[in-house]
Amino acid sequence: MRIALVHDWLAVQGGAERVTRELIDLFDPDVFALVDFLTPEARQEVLGGRRARSTFIQHLPFARTHFRSYLPLFPMAIERLDLRGYDLVLSASYAVAKGVRTHPGQVHLSYIHTPMRYAWVMEDDYLRDHGMHGVRGFLLRRVLNRLRQWDRANTERITCLVANSRTTADRIRTCYGREARVVHPPVDLERFTPGPAPRDHYLAVSRLVPYKRVDRIIDAFRAMPGRRLIVCGDGPERDRLMRSRPPNVQLMGEVPHEELVHLLRSARALVAAAHEDFGLTPLEANACGTPVIALGAGGYLETVVDGVTGLFFPSADGASIREAVERFERSGVRCGPDELRAHAARFGRDVFRTAMREAVDQCLTHAAH
Repeated sequence: MRIALVHDWLAVQGGAERVTRELIDLFDPDVFALVDFLTPEARQEVLGGRRARSTFIQHLPFARTHFRSYLPLFPMAIERLDLRGYDLVLSASYAVAKGVRTHPGQVHLSYIHTPMRYAWVMEDDYLRDHGMHGVRGFLLRRVLNRLRQWDRANTERITCLVANSRTTADRIRTCYGREARVVHPPVDLERFTPGPAPRDHYLAVSRLVPYKRVDRIIDAFRAMPGRRLIVCGDGPERDRLMRSRPPNVQLMGEVPHEELVHLLRSARALVAAAHEDFGLTPLEANACGTPVIALGAGGYLETVVDGVTGLFFPSADGASIREAVERFERSGVRCGPDELRAHAARFGRDVFRTAMREAVDQCLTHAAH
């Protein structure tokens, strides 16, 4: 059976890319994406060294750093991918990947990280975060409205939907009126392991884009100059955050995997403030024996047990995050490192692989009838 896997865009490593890496290991597909700007190290990590077949957006001016500016062209680009000759199409989608065109006789299973956030659930936040007011805001709202219409129409053509969490399954039901099977993303317990290290800092691991709210975490630590925060990750927000960070906050950009594991092992806690659809990094922290301080919303409600494996804060603002860090310093959490790792093991790779094989088999059977 010939299998194609379509990812949205390949530019940095995050939770979505770790799911794609697992799907590649599991099904050995040919890989397609809007753009592929991975570094050699990330390419080896995510794609096993192979290169994705990309769209015309890869070759547009300034695409390497500003490909997101071509958002209105994304539907056209993804629809032009030629997937003739494949029996099964898998898409791993948080934006437009599931809009890829299939042909009669092909089966399409889409693993959905979220319905397109800025079109469906965060339109107002997206416009505010990107300073889109007045005429620009009006025009962008029209673009997003067209994206919603296109997104809903192409979802009707997909054979089977899989959601990465119950939160995402609820959104799929609301946005598209369809049911989705839930398969949680995998935690790689072999790559994220505990180890001896002095716990001397707090850690945030995130793409540096506005909705991740890393700026709010930095605000919290601005008011706690005696506590150290390390931020790992890269993205369009990096320069702005570098200029505004206080001395007790360090931005490290993308770091090699071994260094990330060391930072997770030596962190007092991981801090996460985004309203995530699932949120894999907190479980990777747990696998390293490290607790989590997270926003009490979205996917974290499925992966963090308040007071046991982590602590929740009620809203993503500096004051709430600071209060949660101080509460953590006073009382900690109930689980020790071994129990935290056992909690993460419930979301291990074997669990994911078994569930995805079943999802694909059922989808193929469903399509045959």
